[in-house]
Amino acid sequence: MKKYLLSFVILSILFSACVPSKKYNELLEREKSCSEELAKYKKSSSDYEVLSKDLQIKYDLAAKEVSRLRGDTNNLGNQIRLLKREQESIETQYKALENSFDKLKNLSAKETATLQTQLEQKTKELQLKEDALLKLDQELQAKQAQLIEREKRVNELEELIRNKEAKIQLLKARVANALRNFENQGLTVVQKNGKIYVSLEAKLLFGSGSTKVEDEGKSALVELARVLETERDLEIVVEGHTDTDKLNSSVSPKNNWELSVLRATSVVELMLANSNMSPTQIMAAGRSEYHPVDPNDKAKNRRIEIIISPNLNELFEIISND
Repeated sequence: MKKYLLSFVILSILFSACVPSKKYNELLEREKSCSEELAKYKKSSSDYEVLSKDLQIKYDLAAKEVSRLRGDTNNLGNQIRLLKREQESIETQYKALENSFDKLKNLSAKETATLQTQLEQKTKELQLKEDALLKLDQELQAKQAQLIEREKRVNELEELIRNKEAKIQLLKARVANALRNFENQGLTVVQKNGKIYVSLEAKLLFGSGSTKVEDEGKSALVELARVLETERDLEIVVEGHTDTDKLNSSVSPKNNWELSVLRATSVVELMLANSNMSPTQIMAAGRSEYHPVDPNDKAKNRRIEIIISPNLNELFEIISND
């Protein structure tokens, strides 16, 4: 490998010496454009990951709030039942005092005043209990309304998540079926974390150090693009990956970062050119050598990963209305 790399570097130096100034400037401009595009796609990928985590956190909070509201409702119900029992006890005492008062009307003024005071005190206590009972009943109704609304929101979220998972499973089956002829040629289709990962080893797509897609790899990408072109509710990220062998060149691509981005860009351009896919739902990104799948197998690490995710805007809209 090092022998070939040395030969490549020598040929690159000889070639660059013969490249006209105009061509060299064009290469510099392309390098600058790729660097800017890489930064933009890194930010987009990071924003998407943050959004996905935020949606999961808000969903968990909504479920916890429903559980808390159920607990509050049970507590309020217990308090209301306790107050009703106390109210009944006070009403019994009140009636007993009224009866005693009727019987003792002819007693002395002092005894009558004492009974009158007791009767008034019990009347006040009864009124306070009735006020507290009314307040708790109002709180209970409010909590029940909140509980119903929360449960409705949680059910909507669960239904949307189930629907998106079902669609992803169906799409994964369609993708795997379309690419079944390439399974033994360095191509795999895996579903995890609610996403579809289509991984294509570099040997299926590119020559050594090249960013041009070979004919065999082109067939696989065209098949995949034609499956995805009717799916408008998806977000697609094409990631380029390299091995750890350093790439040093005076012309583009100059290093593994640039190689990974340019290869991802070539895949995106080919898929768009051979299908009706929308450019607004696909982006290219480079991971260089920093996300290997097998530290002991460089061939597997040199790959293109196409990550297909459901659009979570609808879920985010429901949660953001909290």
